[in-house]
Amino acid sequence: MPKKMKILVTGSSGLIGGIVIRALGEKYDFYGLDRVRLKGGPDIPTSIADIYQYDQIKSAFSGMDAVLHLAADASQVASWESVSHNNLVPTYNVFEASREAGVRRVIFASSNHAVGMLELEGAARQIRAGKYETLDHRRIPQIDDMVRIRPDGFYGISKAFGEAMGSYYADNFGLQVACLRIGTVTKENDPTTNIRMRATWMSHRDMAHMIDRCLAVGSLHFEIFYGVSGNKWRFWDTSHAMRFLGYSPRDNAEDHY
Repeated sequence: MPKKMKILVTGSSGLIGGIVIRALGEKYDFYGLDRVRLKGGPDIPTSIADIYQYDQIKSAFSGMDAVLHLAADASQVASWESVSHNNLVPTYNVFEASREAGVRRVIFASSNHAVGMLELEGAARQIRAGKYETLDHRRIPQIDDMVRIRPDGFYGISKAFGEAMGSYYADNFGLQVACLRIGTVTKENDPTTNIRMRATWMSHRDMAHMIDRCLAVGSLHFEIFYGVSGNKWRFWDTSHAMRFLGYSPRDNAEDHY
């Protein structure tokens, strides 16, 4: 039997960590790195440490094949002080600890908010407001992985920073880096609670599937992929993820309306 990959998940007790670990736990050996262990989190070996403190976390990376970096202040309206402490320095620590430990691949949970200003324009603006009357869903201009960084807040800036950090570590140290501009993942897994999710929803099983493909793909250097389900009104381009990763979303927000 092939040896399972060992995957370290920062923020493993959070929503996406739990989704991924429970869905893929039979395929990979997961290990957690959390500041605190949250009630109801996945039952995996977990290091409890402050990810802001490099010396506290570096030992957790030893022997890992890949790292899934999820830990962050995930609020779109997070303050500069919060993202500085919870997002910027920890992201550097994760990449540096991965390099030092010889980790082969890092999957960085970026966000659509790294380019969030783009959805305030054109067809995307209409869609997020639920105004579909003049639009053809087959001809929606798509926001792809080549657009200019246009964050819509300090949270988005912190995710753009993480992408830049990943690019640097890929080019200079050979780390394989996948950055996922994740859409809207909710505990309820229900896209009908917010009209914007008709376009931006990422279902639990599509989320787990994308992570699986990022871990399983043979080789990569530095890539950016949009993490969103196959929604009818989607305005993010998933074609790169489909071609490169073999990502094949199974869910569509429209099926819930």
